[in-house]
Amino acid sequence: MSGKGFRSEQDSMGELQVPEDALWAAQTQRAVENFPISGLTMPRDFIRALGLVKWAAAGANAELGLLTSKKAVAIQKSALAVAEGEHDRHFPIDVFQTGSGTSSNMNANEVIAHLASKELGSPVHPNDDVNMSQSSNDVIPTSVHVSAALMVHEQLLPALAHLSSVLETKADETRQVVKTGRTHLMDAMPVTLGQELDGWRAQIDSATARLSDTQKRLTALAQGGTAVGTGINAHPKFGAKVATLLGEHTGIDFRQSDSLFEGLSSQDTAVEASGQLKVLAVSLMKIANDLRWMNSGPLAGIGEISLPALQPGSSIMPGKVNPVIPEAVAMVAAQVIGNDATITVAGQSGNFQLNVMLPVVAYNLLQSIGILANSARCLGDNAIAGFTVNQANIDRALDRNPILVTALNPVIGYELGAKVAKTAYAEGRPVKDVARDLTDLTDAELDRLLDPATLTKGGIQN
Repeated sequence: MSGKGFRSEQDSMGELQVPEDALWAAQTQRAVENFPISGLTMPRDFIRALGLVKWAAAGANAELGLLTSKKAVAIQKSALAVAEGEHDRHFPIDVFQTGSGTSSNMNANEVIAHLASKELGSPVHPNDDVNMSQSSNDVIPTSVHVSAALMVHEQLLPALAHLSSVLETKADETRQVVKTGRTHLMDAMPVTLGQELDGWRAQIDSATARLSDTQKRLTALAQGGTAVGTGINAHPKFGAKVATLLGEHTGIDFRQSDSLFEGLSSQDTAVEASGQLKVLAVSLMKIANDLRWMNSGPLAGIGEISLPALQPGSSIMPGKVNPVIPEAVAMVAAQVIGNDATITVAGQSGNFQLNVMLPVVAYNLLQSIGILANSARCLGDNAIAGFTVNQANIDRALDRNPILVTALNPVIGYELGAKVAKTAYAEGRPVKDVARDLTDLTDAELDRLLDPATLTKGGIQN
């Protein structure tokens, strides 16, 4: 805050000093003083979701006749301002706080009450009005689901669709580029570059399908469970109305969870979502590392492709250019895998009626979604879309690949094929030349049987 001075605020534990220009009050200030741990605050997308939940709660309470129209309008206007990021600096509480997220819930209640009181010209109470029909124990799990569902819908799934489209386009462009396949990092039968890229595209599309299925459970909300899942102090229709209002506002089909006890006591859906994000991270790591290998060199490596040159690669070696985008994506993948480990441990911390690691679940889950979405776009636009094929290098390696002899197995047998391959490798000669010497096959037969493009189609060559 500005440091101009302080004002006195009071809660059930007594009086304390709050920065005079802070929108929060006593309970938020206590949390600021209690948790000077990491300097990490709750993510923007979580604050957005928290604001939307408060907006929907005020609307539901007004529809049920529990909150006056004037108060509801003031609360909703203030909550939307919070959701839209106008007051993010007034959410200073550390991620590592009370495990229920009560401090963040009260932070929202106090900020919104402050804004709504000013809007209305009369007091709006953070607990009695803004938090009406709610508990931190259902608001925070609901906000975890809402924020994750929105980020997946608005950021990650569109990014994956874009990456899939880039891969499909590049696969079509390279459909006729025949190259040496590799298993165990060793030469194997030929594939086309298009086939290789199409495998990557399938990985991304599978990740999209998995995440889309998880969305069905992310959109189930704990709101209405209040303190322990029984719905104490909430109208029986409150939770369903909150879900309906959130759906109308966001365009996502939110609904009240079938079991509010599950919604409060477990974070199984967040763990599931994180697991799907980890699978995507593994896929992106594989793609990034394949690109790095294929780009390696340019003289002493594989050198099949050249990635776009984006920046100088060394502070000491002039002219060096590195595969910076695949490296960044690989680091994102490592971070997401680590985040998943944290979320897995946190998911186990559902003690009786409440999970008590909700803030750290939210922080890691939303970070994973955000960096995966951004890295998917970077990988597509700044690495895959613009790489060029080094045809001469590909052809040189393919012509001398002794594993091509595999196609002769049905004709000459495995033992003679092995002899051809080993001789070709030892003498550094094309397999076709060696096969001409060691078999009775004619040049025409060898040309037909060992045609690399034909071999990428599979089957027995006749």
